[in-house]
Amino acid sequence: MKVCVIGTGYVGLVTGACLAHIGHHVICVDNNEAKVNLMKSGQSPIFEPGLSDVMQGVIQSGHLEFTTDLAAGVDHGQILFIAVGTPALPNGESDTRYVEAVARGIGQNLHSTSGYKVIVNKSTVPIGSGDWVRMIVLDGFAEKSKLAGSAVKTGGTATLERQAEPQFDVVSNPEFLREGSAVHDTFNPDRIVLGGNSAKAKGLMQDLYAPIIAREFAVDKSAATVPVVTTDLSSAEMIKYAANAFLATKISFINEVANICDRVGADVTQVAKGIGLDTRIGSKFLNAGLGWGGSCFPKDVSALVHTADDYGYDAQLMKAAISVNERQKMVTIEKLQQVLKILKGKTIGLLGLTFKPDTDDLRDAPSLVLIENLARLGAKVKAYDPIISQSGMRHGISDVIVETDPERLADGCDALVIVTEWKEFENLDYAKMATCMNIPVLIDGRNFIDQAMVEAAGFRYVGIGR
Repeated sequence: MKVCVIGTGYVGLVTGACLAHIGHHVICVDNNEAKVNLMKSGQSPIFEPGLSDVMQGVIQSGHLEFTTDLAAGVDHGQILFIAVGTPALPNGESDTRYVEAVARGIGQNLHSTSGYKVIVNKSTVPIGSGDWVRMIVLDGFAEKSKLAGSAVKTGGTATLERQAEPQFDVVSNPEFLREGSAVHDTFNPDRIVLGGNSAKAKGLMQDLYAPIIAREFAVDKSAATVPVVTTDLSSAEMIKYAANAFLATKISFINEVANICDRVGADVTQVAKGIGLDTRIGSKFLNAGLGWGGSCFPKDVSALVHTADDYGYDAQLMKAAISVNERQKMVTIEKLQQVLKILKGKTIGLLGLTFKPDTDDLRDAPSLVLIENLARLGAKVKAYDPIISQSGMRHGISDVIVETDPERLADGCDALVIVTEWKEFENLDYAKMATCMNIPVLIDGRNFIDQAMVEAAGFRYVGIGR
């Protein structure tokens, strides 16, 4: 099938590359020319395991192309994915201006002879956006018709010739990709959600995903076919928000339990194991630590709270999840103060900067809150991150010295804090690092490192809820 993906962020680029990999002809559109040129060369502008390999293969086969020409992409695709960002506004509402611009642009490049199209909301959009996108597309089409001078002179009088509306339907197809394993998640989804009012559109989407539904590209090809959940537009949009809100709430719950464990002498890792074995609860997302961040949870939970407020409902549980998470980011500061007392004049080293491992994403990362507050309290902050240290990225980071290796980070520090659970942090030379420090203290903000191992290396170990 011919596909156009508009927007090449985490979701758009992964979606486009993976759809090309399963055999579709995909054109990805982005308005950043430098980024498009980079992707044409087979290089990914984001760090995502496996993505560059997939891109290079499908670019060479001709299944994946990149362009800045929206008209070419719209003309090419029978299925058009809108995959641009919807960042949070200061009040928690989703900023949908990019979705609006793309929807209008699609309308301006549709023709009554374009043939039937399926326009897919892949971006996480507010509930009710399906009908809104349809309206914007039609507005764009009408504007283009006027600009094209559809006025026809009849006997010296200009009359407006009404063009037939383009034939299209809007489908909501929310993504459930985890940064750091987005390629794997695309080929091995738990479910595919298709929301819309047109059986024809949802049928074409099932055809598009047929190889993935049949698990032809899955790790376990013998597993049962992927469940396809077909709903109305609003329910599909709500599924995305509800899923992220639930997972965020689950993390806030275990962090709340961890804070109680700290006070009563229990170990939250043992508690999480005990309750996680209950099949009604499950063990995933029961890891206590510094709280959640990234590009999805913060904005999606806030957007759902904002939607509830718009409709006269006080979403108290979700507001509490946000409140617990904000407070949790300060727990590490409190633990440093308990161990070191005064932080002014101390040097604190952060192991990890990104909000989770296997990504270069710093959006709403707990590390940024730590850096800001440690600097405010007069501490010198150093950091090492496997991706940020190598890439030289410094955008959005201030008041921190980024070191090139863990030993340089440890040198002269009064404490280390594990912020991101990068796999390589399990095998660092902690004995050597301890000898480089003023005070060998390790605050494990993710309960990630083996306590006995680092204590044998000479560290004082402090976990979360332990």
